[in-house]
Amino acid sequence: MLQWAQLNDAGQIRAQAGASVIKREWVSLIVLLLAACGCLPSMQPATSVYTLVPSTSPIAQPDGSIEVLSSAVSRSTQPASGVPIPTPSGPPTDVYIVQPGDTLSDIAYTRCGCEVEELMTLNRISEATLLQAGQRLRIPVKTKYVGPPLRLLPDSEVVYSPAYRDFDIANFVNKQGGYLAHYTERAEGRMRTGAEIVQLIAQTFSVGPRLLLALLEYQSGWVTGEPNSQVALDFPLSLGNGGQAGLHFQLSWAANRVNEGYYTYKREGTFAFRLLDRKRVLAAEGLNAGTVGIQNVLALTRDWDAWHKAVDRTGFLRTYEMLFGDPHTRAVEPLIPANLEQPVLYLPWPEGRMWYLSGGPHGAWFSGSAWAAVDFAPPDVMGHCAVSQEWATAAASGLVLRSEDGQVLIDLDEDGYEQTGWILFYLHVASKDRVQVGARLARGDRIGHPSCEGGVAESSHLHIARRYNGEWIAADGPIPLVLSGWRAINGLAEYEGKMVKDEQVRQACECWEATVNGIVSDNLSSS
Repeated sequence: MLQWAQLNDAGQIRAQAGASVIKREWVSLIVLLLAACGCLPSMQPATSVYTLVPSTSPIAQPDGSIEVLSSAVSRSTQPASGVPIPTPSGPPTDVYIVQPGDTLSDIAYTRCGCEVEELMTLNRISEATLLQAGQRLRIPVKTKYVGPPLRLLPDSEVVYSPAYRDFDIANFVNKQGGYLAHYTERAEGRMRTGAEIVQLIAQTFSVGPRLLLALLEYQSGWVTGEPNSQVALDFPLSLGNGGQAGLHFQLSWAANRVNEGYYTYKREGTFAFRLLDRKRVLAAEGLNAGTVGIQNVLALTRDWDAWHKAVDRTGFLRTYEMLFGDPHTRAVEPLIPANLEQPVLYLPWPEGRMWYLSGGPHGAWFSGSAWAAVDFAPPDVMGHCAVSQEWATAAASGLVLRSEDGQVLIDLDEDGYEQTGWILFYLHVASKDRVQVGARLARGDRIGHPSCEGGVAESSHLHIARRYNGEWIAADGPIPLVLSGWRAINGLAEYEGKMVKDEQVRQACECWEATVNGIVSDNLSSS
């Protein structure tokens, strides 16, 4: 049984100055007892969200004054047209890399406190002896701790969504006049201002810039003031608990952790935070994915008590509202309509040519994002980074919005905004012969040559993923990735998996074998 009495800070609530104290632990215990007897409505994450409503619960201030905060939450029905959060099929999982000498029983008893049979079922293992060093195993995370149910920001504030279509990052940063307004750093090959680095991270990770700025201000005061310590100067987001020094690396770290919480919760319907004091904490039922992403970043830099304060009404959310006001005034809901369908897409290379499925569904940009991408290797470059002479082509018609650093972004609705509608993202496209920004492409037009440029790659290949309204769309999810009739299917871990068309199956493999992972483009419809 989950111990809800442990979910609260050791702090106290006062109804008025000098009034008697009501301990939060007793309130939580009452909630637990009511829930156990069926006196409270069930909270199903697939059908409910939490929205802020005015509260009549005053909070005593240090100077003795009383402040009424919008700290209460109420249940409301999730829009029927939105894609629901899935109901979790079990506890959240971590990935464990098998070491030489490991056995399933050792891993079960020492790593996750579970039974061997549970590990075998979770990883589809038929014989307990079948383990190899380097093998990735999913292990269940079991904990008695559960986080608070307060919704922090709508999803459209957390991803780079239509809510950001007219947001001018540089103008906002300069008006604040803080350390960030005067900051410069070399990032991605050139000197950039602080605002330009925020813009770069927002675009590449597809994370909302207002969120990034609010986190930067809450963690270290960079937006309106000055960092007050060397740690805040060097590690303004992680506070020394992750990532390399410097704004570019720190924003990358934070954006990846936001995405980790957001997309894992979207995929699994559950998430386990790892706090600084090593506690594992389950996300509360009924949260939106954006809140889970924010809670994840704040968990990695705080212990249990400090984290509760950070994700309470008077923590990060207050900082956000001081900078940007009520986040719900800009909410785009539902961000992903339930009836959304992928437009017809084709394999991204010329008809009649065989390329190879080298990577099944995996992170679209760094490991935290949705398993939205698949990789295809051309036939003329095997195991090295020479630029291929093969051409990658447009999987659909559209407008080229970005063409830089190995990346090509194609806007399928051609409105000129990457925050809205369907976007195709290509990665590892060589600079030589790469399509130019502003080009209007027909399906099958040349994009450029596969290479190792952009991101991390050990062999030339093409990485392709989809976004809708700024959200990375999982390749094997409610809106599956289908290319010329080939559908992507997840494996147990990133880069595993396959593509299937009718009776044909191609398994992702770092190999070039026609019957294993070879796919011939026939330019047939993906219907």
